[in-house]
Amino acid sequence: MQRSRFSLFLVFGATVVLLGLTSFVACMAAEIKKAKKKDLKLDGKLCYLPGSRAFMYGVIALVCLSAAQIIGNLAICKIIWSREKRSSYGKKNPIAPTVLLVLSWISYGLVILLLTGATSMSRRQGYGKGWLSGECYLVKDGAYIVSGVLVLVTVVFIISSAIITTRGIQNEQPQKI
Repeated sequence: MQRSRFSLFLVFGATVVLLGLTSFVACMAAEIKKAKKKDLKLDGKLCYLPGSRAFMYGVIALVCLSAAQIIGNLAICKIIWSREKRSSYGKKNPIAPTVLLVLSWISYGLVILLLTGATSMSRRQGYGKGWLSGECYLVKDGAYIVSGVLVLVTVVFIISSAIITTRGIQNEQPQKI
């Protein structure tokens, strides 16, 4: 049974890491491809900003990170609350993995806020339409980089929680004499 739990950890862990790295790379690509100040066109009080590929990369980053967050949390919950553990080993207190999961959700929320704002600004902003109240907005330098770093922090929290959970279950198993 340990082997299947370890295999589950490897599959889900590798998936979370791969999705997290994909999200990070998409954030870096979005930073490179975002609209620049030279792309902004003014016509009196009206402005125009063409769409950029950063929008597509931002969406990819959001989707990959969301998938990593959900998959990682489901895997950890499955490991913690498996039927075998509940019936064989009694009540356990998974405080450290729970704290790490809460921290992963906090950093995930921050990434979502940053990425959705920056990504929505990367869409085409037509004359008189703009991004907000008819005004054009450019994504600040480094917004996608900070998002990428927070993506990595989120993935580290998820993987750390999974490692602690898996080790805790291995240590809790009764030894046969």
